[in-house]
Amino acid sequence: MPQEPRFQPALGTLLSAAEEIILGKRHTLKLALTAVLARGHLLIEDIPGVGKTTLAHTFARLLGLRFQRIQFTSDLLPADVLGMSIFDRESGSFRFHPGPVFAQLILADEINRATPKTQSALLEVLEEEQVTTEGTTHYLPDPFFVIATQNPITQIGTFPLPESQLDRFLLRVSIGYPDQIAERALLLGEDRRSMLERHPPVIDAETLKGAQIAAGRVHVSDRLADYLQALIRATRDDPEILIGLSPRAGLGLLSAAKAWALLEGREMVLPEDVQAVFPNVAAHRLIARDGTRHSGSALAQRVLTEVAIC
Repeated sequence: MPQEPRFQPALGTLLSAAEEIILGKRHTLKLALTAVLARGHLLIEDIPGVGKTTLAHTFARLLGLRFQRIQFTSDLLPADVLGMSIFDRESGSFRFHPGPVFAQLILADEINRATPKTQSALLEVLEEEQVTTEGTTHYLPDPFFVIATQNPITQIGTFPLPESQLDRFLLRVSIGYPDQIAERALLLGEDRRSMLERHPPVIDAETLKGAQIAAGRVHVSDRLADYLQALIRATRDDPEILIGLSPRAGLGLLSAAKAWALLEGREMVLPEDVQAVFPNVAAHRLIARDGTRHSGSALAQRVLTEVAIC
């Protein structure tokens, strides 16, 4: 597979450029790029003000993608997201007017502040990358990627995302507070948004699609597949876990591991690639026996520790 390594320098340049905007968070940025390469969607859960929106703007700019930000609020309606059919007097028929979701990179900002009815409007979008209204299917652009942010569910005015919605996000990450050096640079340096506006795209949409194809072709050995299946099975057999990983989650884990391997410049997936992405693929999907989600990260780490490499 000689075509795969040529993408690695460009992707490395993209990560370095993103680090100039989002300081001190290379691992989080690498996970976000992994989701893009794996054709998955990203959920960022964190407190307000740590750079969730800036991260989305950064990837839209550096990837050269058409960007739309949708602010989710309690009064937002599905039509405000997807679009609606409006009667056209000239033609005497209804005409579909696409909503803001018809872009290449969508920021669904504070998605858990919208009501469940509006949240559910994204189910078809996240899974099938299309919108069906009044019996007509409208396809979304390619590439298509959603970054959703949500505040901790302990905050006032939030509606927890249901399991079916969470399972459609390939990875969940948190940005967290910057370290002392990074925060100093933020306080005394130039505004990050101003820096980003001057930064040209690093790669274009066609190059991105080529990298996505290359990620899908990264080799997976039988023994690596055995290890991946052992991890999935462990989440289903664990007595402390009520709901383990679904088949869709297993496919997502494999896709994410392939994308991580591509970023590392490898043509085959190694166990450390699976281990690098497993906590962020699994934690938001795992529900403890007592019905809580807050322990998902601890459960994922425990599974990763207990399952031996085949």
